[in-house]
Amino acid sequence: MIKRLSTEPCIHENCKLQNVELGEYTEVGMYNVFENIKLDDFSYTDQFCTLQNVEIGKFSNIASMVRIGPTDHPMDRPTMHHFTYRRRKYDLAETDDDVFLEWRAKQIAYIGHDTWIGHGVIIMPGVKIGNGAVVGSGAVVTKDVAAYTIVVGVPAKPIKQRFAEDTVRKLEVIKWWDWSYEILKERLDDFYLPINEFTDKYYKVGV
Repeated sequence: MIKRLSTEPCIHENCKLQNVELGEYTEVGMYNVFENIKLDDFSYTDQFCTLQNVEIGKFSNIASMVRIGPTDHPMDRPTMHHFTYRRRKYDLAETDDDVFLEWRAKQIAYIGHDTWIGHGVIIMPGVKIGNGAVVGSGAVVTKDVAAYTIVVGVPAKPIKQRFAEDTVRKLEVIKWWDWSYEILKERLDDFYLPINEFTDKYYKVGV
């Protein structure tokens, strides 16, 4: 039986969500852990994903076992262990190291619109993935990825552009991901057009 999505987010079983903002037609796969996350309209995650301190655009496709924003340890201290900043957990002090924890929470990763993050990808804190980009399965992304670029490997490196530069420019102007649900439905057939026909048609329209 097909699970139909709606304006209400679909959250599968055994998820742990803390400080999240979920858009319309979003889906969170089973056994996901989200902390300090924005997941915009039509984006989804598959099973066993862990995301911390991430803003995700619309129509993002995130495969299973993806890790985005793995939090840092304080490598400049004599020890990197939790006990220096999660002091209450070990009953070492009445307060935690909020300065370090707040700094870590501000290292936001950004995932653009219409992106595809492959199975088992790791994206480091503060990295920006441009609109339309593809990150190949198993990649470790340590640097920003330009729009409509395909990257693979450890560390991730570009292997090709999805489209010509002029086509990318037109898509960034069209911003079809901002179209309303009604317009998407009305223009659905146009998403099967060759890319140049699509961009020529809607770049001229301008909406």
